[in-house]
Amino acid sequence: MQFRQQALAKLQSPEELDLPVRFARPQGWLVLSVTVVVMAAASVWAVTGSVASTVGAPAILTHGQGSYILQSPVAGQVTAVLAEQGQRLPANSPMLKVRTAKGDTVVRSVAAGRVTALAATIGQIISTGANVAAVEKVAHTKDALYATVYVPAENAASIPDKAAVDLTVSSVPTQEYGVLRGHVKSVDRSAQSAQQIAAFLGDNQLGEQFTKDGRPVAVLVELDKESSTKSGYKWSSADGPPFSLTSMTMADASIRLADQRPVDWLLP
Repeated sequence: MQFRQQALAKLQSPEELDLPVRFARPQGWLVLSVTVVVMAAASVWAVTGSVASTVGAPAILTHGQGSYILQSPVAGQVTAVLAEQGQRLPANSPMLKVRTAKGDTVVRSVAAGRVTALAATIGQIISTGANVAAVEKVAHTKDALYATVYVPAENAASIPDKAAVDLTVSSVPTQEYGVLRGHVKSVDRSAQSAQQIAAFLGDNQLGEQFTKDGRPVAVLVELDKESSTKSGYKWSSADGPPFSLTSMTMADASIRLADQRPVDWLLP
């Protein structure tokens, strides 16, 4: 009898129009409200917010004026080495003495600087034009250090003026002393070859190293000064390392690019 009564009821109201309509539960309204709020907040952030991005690249500390490779103007045998690696010399300083068929010749520096490498040794036979030394151009002992960063060419255009730069210096323990601070001083918009880099740094191996993934663009970074640190430059830690920095030290640079709105990623 019970099943027969249910069947008769369905025949009288097949679509159950006589039953009350159940709306969403309070929990459902809460979920819907939270979803709408989150989507609205995300939309506002996409239009008004900004996202910082960085580009990483290898770098080297220099005095900003580059180096030059000293070549012998004569052929003969080296009888004396008159300079030492790391020594600062004025222009026209004697560096080598070479014995030739016409007598002894003194090979002199071209410009004032610091000897970063000596390729000649006593007793060595050298030819005319042979590389005998690399000299970094430094006029005064207090000349400031810079960082030259070799950035992939495709990233160079997005580097803004005076962009902040963090440098992880190879000779400084990062966990203890942090990173070196700096700002972009200039960006060379033309890509450089291994030969150009080697001529600037006075080192053929560095020219090959910085171009192994393609021809990069040189970015000159001015280091932030801080008189209270031993190095004279600003670090992410309070004091920085307890020693001075030297040129031709390798580093890894992180350059902050211009902030972007998230909505720009969706625009063509």
